[in-house]
Amino acid sequence: MAEVLLFHHGHGLTDGVETFAEGLRQSGHTVHVPDLYEGRLFESLSDGVAYAQEVGFGSIIERGKDVAEGLSREIVYAGFSLGVLPAQMLAQTRPGAVGALLFHSCVPISEFGGSWPRGVPVQVHAMDADEIFVEEGDLEAARALVDVTDDAELFLYPGACHLFADKSLPSYDASAAALLTERVLAFLDGVK
Repeated sequence: MAEVLLFHHGHGLTDGVETFAEGLRQSGHTVHVPDLYEGRLFESLSDGVAYAQEVGFGSIIERGKDVAEGLSREIVYAGFSLGVLPAQMLAQTRPGAVGALLFHSCVPISEFGGSWPRGVPVQVHAMDADEIFVEEGDLEAARALVDVTDDAELFLYPGACHLFADKSLPSYDASAAALLTERVLAFLDGVK
């Protein structure tokens, strides 16, 4: 079974993120879900992102890095939207990563050193008409990652919702979230 470090999105550590993590745990995986917002929750994504900007995206990434220091190096890094920042940084730069799961976001690999580590499989999941993912460059970054990485998959789901896998948000899409979860569990069962 895999060990996963899962980072929340801009709303904070919602019940939906916890529910997603619990689903992975019920399949036998160990899942760590740190609170990078120190207990703060935001009803609107824009308010949550404003908080992250105020704190500094670099500080959010550092908080994620600090959490990882206390864990095994053989880990799958996962993140929802904003949480992709620390997840992708750790997958690219911390030796020992065994996989990465990037939900609703993807950063150009040049942001964290310019290359994807050999032997680290990655999946990117998003909706094909999600304005944030498509118009802010995440789709382009995900396609570039797939082009230069041996074991990378991009899954696009029909729809325009950004955080469709968080059951506690209005953007939740049950059928897309179920398919995402099925693919994630297969991915986790395949990591070594």
